[in-house]
Amino acid sequence: QVQLVESGGGLVQAGGSLRLSCAASGRTFDSLALGWFRQAPGKEREFVAAIGWSGTNTWYVDSVKGQFTISRDNAKNTVYLRMNSLKPEDTAVYYCAAALVAKPRVAGDYDYWGQGTQVTVSS
Repeated sequence: QVQLVESGGGLVQAGGSLRLSCAASGRTFDSLALGWFRQAPGKEREFVAAIGWSGTNTWYVDSVKGQFTISRDNAKNTVYLRMNSLKPEDTAVYYCAAALVAKPRVAGDYDYWGQGTQVTVSS
């Protein structure tokens, strides 16, 4: 089992930045691929970013490329999502997820999920 706990969400003005954190426990952290998803009100959960075991490989949904950065610190069992130039359309609950496969591509590839953290961007 893996437990994931997100933090760092909140209310920010458009153009601002936030850094989300997700702390993992329960399994060797560096054997997990990690991802961030988000779900806006009335919309389906969508993939945002993911990072491989070593941190070398990262991939993003096109809409956040150049705006968001995913990283991980295996010594701290933590994955981060740095979000810059935030827009009102980035408002959502952001979820951290962990996968046992090397390159998870869709939500179904992920085995463990956090409870989510709310990000609200005001205009």
